[in-house]
Amino acid sequence: MSGTPYDRVKLARSSERPTGLDYIQNIFRDFIELHGDRRYGDDPAVVGGIARLGGLPVTVVAIEKGHTAKERAARNFGAPHPEGYRKALRLMKQAEKFGRPVICFVDTSGACCDVEAEERGQGQAIAENLLELSTLCVPVISILVGEGGSGGALALAVADRVWMLQNAVYSVISPEGCASILWKDSSMAAAAAESLKLTAEDAKRLGVIEGIISESSLGKKEFYDRIRTLLAKELKRLSGDPELVGRRYDRFRYIGVKAIKEKS
Repeated sequence: MSGTPYDRVKLARSSERPTGLDYIQNIFRDFIELHGDRRYGDDPAVVGGIARLGGLPVTVVAIEKGHTAKERAARNFGAPHPEGYRKALRLMKQAEKFGRPVICFVDTSGACCDVEAEERGQGQAIAENLLELSTLCVPVISILVGEGGSGGALALAVADRVWMLQNAVYSVISPEGCASILWKDSSMAAAAAESLKLTAEDAKRLGVIEGIISESSLGKKEFYDRIRTLLAKELKRLSGDPELVGRRYDRFRYIGVKAIKEKS
């Protein structure tokens, strides 16, 4: 885990990293993809459905970027539209109805921000996810596997446990966007990345995430087996917690408090 924060950003954006579908196909069994938000249409940037983690039925939601240029264009480069977030929420509420835990894989530079997305209620869709996830009565685990950009990532990360791969990033804005605002110069992205505290180590120190997943053997069988084991163990612990929703509230209420106390 060496290099500057901006080096991490470049690694997080690499087309060679596993994408959401790679995790679904290698960690879970019997995956059945479900489509559509029942309001407008289907969003290929968000993949979700029902699967088995070992013998446990779960709902899985992943932001999918694709690998090749053609795949990335078809998936809108992992920038979900409102219907993508509404599809994710529909699947999560369905999971709550049937008592299935929810597992999310997050990899997006941010939600789609074109005119059509705004016309279809992008902000409201994200806000509804934040609200509903905060009170969902089943365990939720979110893993940031690449980029975690702004509300587009947070809409799938109001969870009981949030983990990051060691070279993933999590930030309120991209370094280029931050540099353009602060210095009117996107070439200052490296300096912005340093200031944003977007690395996995920064996020863990601030209490934004609970754990960092090593990228040893990234994309290989042992890598996926390790994540499967981590998920199974954590879901077993969370499923027996009668105060699940209250602890989730406390988790987000006190983000950063420990780091502030240590600094003072």
